[in-house]
Amino acid sequence: MTWWLYVALLCVPLLAVYLHIPPPQLSPALNSWRTSGHFFTFRGNNIFYKESFGVVGSSDVLLLLHGFPTSSYDWYKIWDSLTQRFNRVIALDFLGFGFSHKPRPHRYSIFEQASVVEALVTHLGLSEQRINILSHDYGDTVALELLYRSDHNRSGHITINSLCLSNGGIFPETHYPRFLQKVLKDSGFISPVFTRLINFHSNYLLYFTQIRDVFGPYTQPTEAEFWDMWTGIRFNDGNLVMDSILQYINQRLKHRERWVGTLTSTSTPLHMIYGPLDPVNPHPEFIQLYQKLVQRSTVSVLDEHVSHYPQLEDPTGFFNAYLSFINSF
Repeated sequence: MTWWLYVALLCVPLLAVYLHIPPPQLSPALNSWRTSGHFFTFRGNNIFYKESFGVVGSSDVLLLLHGFPTSSYDWYKIWDSLTQRFNRVIALDFLGFGFSHKPRPHRYSIFEQASVVEALVTHLGLSEQRINILSHDYGDTVALELLYRSDHNRSGHITINSLCLSNGGIFPETHYPRFLQKVLKDSGFISPVFTRLINFHSNYLLYFTQIRDVFGPYTQPTEAEFWDMWTGIRFNDGNLVMDSILQYINQRLKHRERWVGTLTSTSTPLHMIYGPLDPVNPHPEFIQLYQKLVQRSTVSVLDEHVSHYPQLEDPTGFFNAYLSFINSF
């Protein structure tokens, strides 16, 4: 037997073990978030959501839509503050994210995620309720699809009372995806191989670098917070569906007229909370285009050190900006 065959026989089982490294354990904080939530079924898949009842005597409902590649846990820093303003605060993990099911193979789409949100609202008995939506990143585009359905009175639509967006790539022409996102969405047959290799520690470091770059230098997450983000991605092998989910970037381009069009024509109260150090949606290019196209919207630009995750980087400033908006009508 030749030497290379010995090496191959040795490497194959080692590689097989390496590619099936179990996901990291949930931290106490992340496990507490999970155990305090619930699940409902959407087309055979379990969808995680968390809700809290807050202000007595108010009927105001707030729905939170998270970004890519994270989860509803993105809202934990302002959760308690929101419950002091709203009667009911609800957040979900989109299909393929966080603690929700992550089917594969599966063609993930913004349209399906909007239907997941509508199904959750129905499940909670809120179909007749006017809903306030607060969204971030990926969630911004889901929110725009929900807004389109609401404005066009589509069957099963949510009646939206107000919409607040934050740091989402809603304009393809001012959106600059990170290197890892571009690799995964455009690499064809290589992407499934690469997503499986994300089990490797070296690729955790690559992920770490990519995430670190979208936080401001003075607003970086702690090591524990980084690890919680990574754990949410790896839960239920979420790394294996990232390439499919990332097709949302191409969907934004394809359906720009639909989603940007409804943003510019809606009569629903709108607000944008923006972290200006965001390299994905850079200042001033992004916010100038937003103010030019969406003239009915108010805007809150946070401190110059705040980047792509304003609700995590400046939770007090973010909450105060949202409170000012929601109390203005």
